[in-house]
Amino acid sequence: MPTRSRKSTAFGDALFAGLCRSAGVLVLLLLGGIIVGLLIGGWDALSRFGIPFLWGTNWDPVEGVFGAGVSVYGTVLTAVLAIVLAVPLAFGVAFFLTELAPTWLRGPLGTAVELLAAVPSIIFGMWGFFVIVPVMATYILPPIIDTVGELPIIGSLFQGPPFGTGLFTAAFILAIMILPFIAATMRDVFLQVPGVFKESAYGLGATRWEVMRKVVLPYTRTSVVGGIMLGLGRALGETMAVTFVIGNANRISPSIFGPGNTIASLVALEFGESELGSLKLSALLALGFILFVISFVVLATSRWLLRSRLKV
Repeated sequence: MPTRSRKSTAFGDALFAGLCRSAGVLVLLLLGGIIVGLLIGGWDALSRFGIPFLWGTNWDPVEGVFGAGVSVYGTVLTAVLAIVLAVPLAFGVAFFLTELAPTWLRGPLGTAVELLAAVPSIIFGMWGFFVIVPVMATYILPPIIDTVGELPIIGSLFQGPPFGTGLFTAAFILAIMILPFIAATMRDVFLQVPGVFKESAYGLGATRWEVMRKVVLPYTRTSVVGGIMLGLGRALGETMAVTFVIGNANRISPSIFGPGNTIASLVALEFGESELGSLKLSALLALGFILFVISFVVLATSRWLLRSRLKV
């Protein structure tokens, strides 16, 4: 290779490496800036109320008393319920698209699932309020309350008046919203499994479910968990769709059908009424910092679990 070509190639490699390194550093700087900004903005509330701010259930702007317990509870509960509802359905969609659906249907159906992710969250919120809430109040919640709600141990989780709005309805809307992310990820990684692996299992007499459980899922478990965590991250931070249907009550309900709020919905409702430099604004920024910490802990835990499973 001529000397000039070698120098040009070396310069291009160095420039490309520098740009990639700068992009990585920029992401870290932006992330650190968000963390520091939220911490500084919420420091007045955190320093005044201390650690009990995390589990305090009072939110009284008139008296100047604030606690994050109700919104943290609602955030975690709705996100977990959404994952419980969405993951089986997403797995069924991905399994159907990769193993059962005819070839002519896979493309249009897969595109329809992906287009579901493009629907704005406010549309989901309006749809949930005007369509899902009446259906919940009329057809779904009453029979569950009358049957499961009468059980001795778990019955308290399914009791209360069937208003239609509440934590469970918010979780249902979140499940519909995160479904395309999880389903699309599962479908793509299922398609990456080498065909010889599945053909070998079929040759040994395995059924489709056995191939999926013993071949496809072990091969793709890292990516599958990554897709689930992507959906969980979306569920933790969703705002407008949850605000429409969760009931927006600052109390912890023992029933999943009761009203509540999340960190994102509380910030959306209260931020416009907060004065610059007020303790209320500081409390809202502290809530944002707590939400960031929760998301970080969830993602870090998932990565740790994946690494421990891979070592085994």
